[in-house]
Amino acid sequence: MLLHVILAVDDIRRVQIETLPETVDELKTALKSKLNLEDAFVIQFQDPEFNNELCNLADMSDLPKERPRLKIILKEQPNAPPSASSSEAGCSDTSSWSTASLGNSQSTIRSKHWPCRFVIPTFPYDVELKLRKGNEAYEKDGSLLTVNAAMKRDILDRVGNAIYEYNAYPTAKQIEDVAKTLVERHPCLKEPGSSHGWYCWKFSLAFKMGNLRQKYRIAGCPELTVNQKRSTDTSTGNRKMKKAKRSEINFLPDIPEGRSPDSLETERLTLIEEMKKKKRDRKMMDALMESTFALRRKEIVGGEPPVSEIEDRWPALFSERQISAEFMRLVSSDLNQSFFDGLDKYVPKLLEVYRKRGHSCPDLRSLLHPLDEQTSNQKRRDAALLGLPYYLREDSKSFISVCETTSSAVEATKGMDIGLLVVTEDGGSNKQLLAKNIVDVAVVLEEHVILKEQKDVARAFATLMGLLYSLNIDYPKGLKYTFEVIQKVVMGIGSGNCSAKANGVRNRMLQA
Repeated sequence: MLLHVILAVDDIRRVQIETLPETVDELKTALKSKLNLEDAFVIQFQDPEFNNELCNLADMSDLPKERPRLKIILKEQPNAPPSASSSEAGCSDTSSWSTASLGNSQSTIRSKHWPCRFVIPTFPYDVELKLRKGNEAYEKDGSLLTVNAAMKRDILDRVGNAIYEYNAYPTAKQIEDVAKTLVERHPCLKEPGSSHGWYCWKFSLAFKMGNLRQKYRIAGCPELTVNQKRSTDTSTGNRKMKKAKRSEINFLPDIPEGRSPDSLETERLTLIEEMKKKKRDRKMMDALMESTFALRRKEIVGGEPPVSEIEDRWPALFSERQISAEFMRLVSSDLNQSFFDGLDKYVPKLLEVYRKRGHSCPDLRSLLHPLDEQTSNQKRRDAALLGLPYYLREDSKSFISVCETTSSAVEATKGMDIGLLVVTEDGGSNKQLLAKNIVDVAVVLEEHVILKEQKDVARAFATLMGLLYSLNIDYPKGLKYTFEVIQKVVMGIGSGNCSAKANGVRNRMLQA
């Protein structure tokens, strides 16, 4: 089916899909995939019953049957911190402590993800004037503008700084998209003799970003200085590049204006003292965790300490409330909302594609066997998550450990670097979990139980995702694609840059 989709005044596209989805959510997912959209959006359609005026699409039955015309309206990204639904034992909400009393902790914090369509910034007046006349000439006879060195420098400076506002290390695909958008916005800048017209702009922007990083590294920008000795430090071999790899928008922020490492260290010590109290001031803890974010990230990203050391220095971080708040600071997205909204949306489709694979995967078939029409939504969530490794042919044996209530936690977590410890009345195996009465689920890192008393497997998965982001821990190597699907498909974080396997799962769900 052919769709006419309006993204902007100067961006109207034809989109071909095999069949029209049954629900609005499925249509949104299809458009996200086809148009490389990441932000939340509303779909409007031209309603023939109202002289083709635009109306919000609430039900697929309202859509015209042939060649419907759609418009995408992007929603604003939330900047406010999440409201944690889970309370902490012994915490008080009565304090008048606020983030204002700690100064401006947000001065260097980014609040937006990479946009679905990059907006080309306004250039200096003389450049804009030349571009306007050049575009008019291009529309008239197709002639291209001759760009001198000074003009090119002005263009690259403005566009490069606009890119840096989102990401210091843009991917090759992101730079390519910016180059395309630049020549679409100003067609007179197309390169003569080039089939695409933007190829050289892509390389010029890539070099510009390298120069910007060098400039800001010399100035002392933390997210760049952290990699300064990466290639020269032989004590640790070939160290990995420390940069945002999971769509973090505040991976390593600078210390807020007017603050110093010493003042933030004092606040960290105040946090530790507060954690020793039976009745803690929750509002003060929230404010202190917010203000010390830059110091915490410097320690975690720069020093890469073991989890036990982070727990000693930042004990307040290891609660569901603070994990959710830290995730919001890192990704500008609500942890529980993005996880559970996405999971509930995809559970029926995931279970359907699992059943189709079940005939060739005995373990997956055994896992799903206890499910019936009376199965609770909680069990279905657990099934969708537990089935992913089997479906993707990954090994989850070292990730999920099942034990009895009388078992030793030390023995049960032995050899678990990252995982979930599931306690049942009589033990069992991973593929039998849905038939068992789960007593408790705990999150395990580096062979130690970090958080227990999770309500179910799904809740533990959400908490683990928040911890992996907060502690800058890579996904388990053996479950690389499982966690990619959870992050990019289920949670919708970084969904525009999926691997072939993750895209395959998403496409099969759309076809289910």
